[in-house]
Amino acid sequence: MGLDITSHLPPFEGLLPKWLLLVSVISIANSIQAYTTLHYAARMYNPNPDNTKIPSNLTQYTSPSSKPTPLQPGELPSQVTPLSGRKWGTWTALTGILRLYVAYHINEKAMFELGMWTYGVAWAHYMSEWWVFGTTRWGAPLAGPVIISTGSLVWMFLQREYYLGQ
Repeated sequence: MGLDITSHLPPFEGLLPKWLLLVSVISIANSIQAYTTLHYAARMYNPNPDNTKIPSNLTQYTSPSSKPTPLQPGELPSQVTPLSGRKWGTWTALTGILRLYVAYHINEKAMFELGMWTYGVAWAHYMSEWWVFGTTRWGAPLAGPVIISTGSLVWMFLQREYYLGQ
């Protein structure tokens, strides 16, 4: 007798509910990661041109050495701190849990709209950090969340009538 994982998937036609489930699981995993390391948040919120590496002022939090590393010449400091990392992890956990509920209640108008809001707020956050506040730059660390929030928001908008019948 094998484990039938499909019996635990959202009981709706289409891929959108399964996608929401997948993104929620990834979000919850990311929130756990945010509590254990600043490495990924530091890559995301890195105002320097080479955002594949974390700013040197954060190596004290991301490497075994506890000795602070001075900034390299011309390097901008990261604004990521252990506190901001945990706050980001909490926010990500909250949106992940909400999206999990949306995946299983996608035919309820309030839940559907709350799900859309999670992606809209995420998109607005990432774009404002890039375009307004300058705490991040376009690159691999930013591309994933922007593509997922944009694509999910558009997909939900296009499928609204299908799932809500309105």
